[in-house]
Amino acid sequence: METVARVAVVYVFLAVAFRVLGKRELSSLSAFELVTLMLIPEIVSQALVREASLANALAGVATLLVLVFLTSVLTHLVPRASKVIDGSPTVLVAKGRLLEEACNRERIQPEEIVSEMHKSGLEHLSQVRWAILEADGDLSIIPEQGHGLPVARRGARDAGV
Repeated sequence: METVARVAVVYVFLAVAFRVLGKRELSSLSAFELVTLMLIPEIVSQALVREASLANALAGVATLLVLVFLTSVLTHLVPRASKVIDGSPTVLVAKGRLLEEACNRERIQPEEIVSEMHKSGLEHLSQVRWAILEADGDLSIIPEQGHGLPVARRGARDAGV
């Protein structure tokens, strides 16, 4: 029964902590934030089975969440820190021309760009003004004038890259 109580305490603690962090922190996770979330079970697991103090585990998770919050504040206030921590967008197509060096650097296959173009109703590379791999991994397709509306697809990174 003590294990159930410990799990309930951790659940309530994390629910409150994530609520305090805010929606922006959970809307789309960067690699940095994903690693942070993966550390939480590691910190808490031993406390759940009574091998370590629950108070120490909660203090460890609280420290981790404070660090996530401070990193978020830092990247918001200091643009240079944002570039280092979050990365920056990369142009993959400029005015209908595939930028092979940028694609190679980001490990994006031309077929992935073509697939996203088709999803946004474009058939030819010449119809694309810009294809941008955003810092969060989304691929944004911005068509040339008269070829439709810009489209951003979530998780281009996750879809086979």
